[in-house]
Amino acid sequence: MTDTRHPDIEIYVKNRSLDEIRGWLATHSEKIEAQSSKGGIHELDLSIDGVKVPVLIHEKVAGKAWSSVWFKSDQSPWAKDLDCAQAASEEMETQVRCIASGWADGDDPDEYWKVEAGESEKIQWHT
Repeated sequence: MTDTRHPDIEIYVKNRSLDEIRGWLATHSEKIEAQSSKGGIHELDLSIDGVKVPVLIHEKVAGKAWSSVWFKSDQSPWAKDLDCAQAASEEMETQVRCIASGWADGDDPDEYWKVEAGESEKIQWHT
């Protein structure tokens, strides 16, 4: 991973409901506005420090246990996916995963960070 801010952030949260994820998002934003909700896909706009940050939550993306939370902006509270994963894991007390690097050519698409109980380790995750 580089030391620069990622253009967007995506994490995968294990065994947490939509309400629990929304509750976590509420602790990092002034306001949450639901934009659409179809099946297990939910589009939200968060207001963070006066800036609109679009977020997409996709439930059950990898089996029944995992939900994707995608901050579609570089204006989230975190500079990198791993920073967000560490915060989410600690605050929601669950395992969280994120891509180990950016999405550049030559990166291993199955290499992820597994974050749980204050520990981070690289794993191969075939979603």
